[in-house]
Amino acid sequence: MRPGYLIRRFLILLLNLWVVASLVFLMFRLIPGDPTAMFLDPLLSAETKAEILHRFGLDLPLHQQYLLYMRNLVRGDLAYSFFYNRPVSEIVWTFLPNTLILAFAANLIAYVFGIVGGVVLAWRRGSWLDTWGTLIPLGFRSAPIFWTGMVALMIFAFRLRWFPIGGLRDAGYVASGLIEKYFSLDFLHHLILPASVAALYYMGLPMLLTRTSMFEVYGEEFVELARARGFSEVRVMFVHALRNALLPVVTAAAIAVGLAVGGQIVIEVVFSWPGIGREMVLATQNRDYPMAQALFLISAIAVMGANFLADILYGQLDPRISYEKE
Repeated sequence: MRPGYLIRRFLILLLNLWVVASLVFLMFRLIPGDPTAMFLDPLLSAETKAEILHRFGLDLPLHQQYLLYMRNLVRGDLAYSFFYNRPVSEIVWTFLPNTLILAFAANLIAYVFGIVGGVVLAWRRGSWLDTWGTLIPLGFRSAPIFWTGMVALMIFAFRLRWFPIGGLRDAGYVASGLIEKYFSLDFLHHLILPASVAALYYMGLPMLLTRTSMFEVYGEEFVELARARGFSEVRVMFVHALRNALLPVVTAAAIAVGLAVGGQIVIEVVFSWPGIGREMVLATQNRDYPMAQALFLISAIAVMGANFLADILYGQLDPRISYEKE
């Protein structure tokens, strides 16, 4: 892969980020309503209100607000949250690890079981296992994820009481450090149900991609050669055939992780998971411009970065693909 291609792709990525940042800035300012109504006491004097508006830059013309927003963004300053009255960067770093852990756990479960399931379905092609193994993941993929989440809560949290109804930790618990917060049985107990529901939704893509890719490589000469050398069918499937069928799955996984960072809003709301998806909803409801802008932008960066990574991985994993002429 030539450096010139990577530079062009990186410049396109920066251009896309600028477009997204501009659209996010305009989108929240076109929403009807006064954002100050959510955090300003109506009993305050006019002078106090004017001072607070000046502090947040809301008294400036729109074009000056945009220039100030872009200048701060380049410097890495995400401004102050109207609602929390704290730097947005502090709030983001509080909730972002929770979202990343949930996204990683859900995609890890989905892709491990999806890939193994896809190999088994390809091996048993045309059987009842193949039929039901294809229909069930498609059913979970087609069902609204909020409905699946509520059904899971009703069965496993309210009826069986195997898992908590939501949250990151038990009510009233305050972790003394990062290790105690994320590396404990209590945290794992809260993580299992939302991660499993999200994994059931994500699993259909890697399973069907693996199944289809396995069909394409099953007839290749190297697979027949492996069988002729006396290797077991399990080794032929999981070593020789799967290794060459994983290319579309790996590239899809890179994109899926990026989408999951900003695309878990429903899961986080249903399970009361304190991540950036739930905060995105709250920031929009509260018309908290700086907070909402930062969270939407982080989601866009995750998706675009994942696409950029998938593009690079595709060229590295498949030597037949060349970007020399682009």
